[in-house]
Amino acid sequence: QVQLVESGGGLVQAGGSLRLSCAASIPRFESYVMGWFRQAPGKEREFVAGAHWTGRRTDYADSAKGRFTISRDNRAKMVYLRMNSLRPEDTAVYYCAASRATVISTAAANYDYWGQGTQVTVSS
Repeated sequence: QVQLVESGGGLVQAGGSLRLSCAASIPRFESYVMGWFRQAPGKEREFVAGAHWTGRRTDYADSAKGRFTISRDNRAKMVYLRMNSLRPEDTAVYYCAASRATVISTAAANYDYWGQGTQVTVSS
């Protein structure tokens, strides 16, 4: 059974850092593009970062560039999102997602599996 479980969310002050983790139970995990999305109250789910199965190709939303870093450990079946210089507007539920596509997509519809999400709250 495919399962993605996020952890690492919490309350942090503006300017602080968090590292989100996603534990994946997926056969052939190394063949999936992995992504992080977020959804703030009243807003649509949006792409944050993605990593190709090799881990060497990554993509970021403009809002995340220079502050967030996605990484993956295929052997451990883990995906991470390191978030620095957090801002109140980063407050959202963050979701880990897996895609069978061969390229990183920013569209949520192109992801096949999703976790339950972890709340990140950044106070000003």
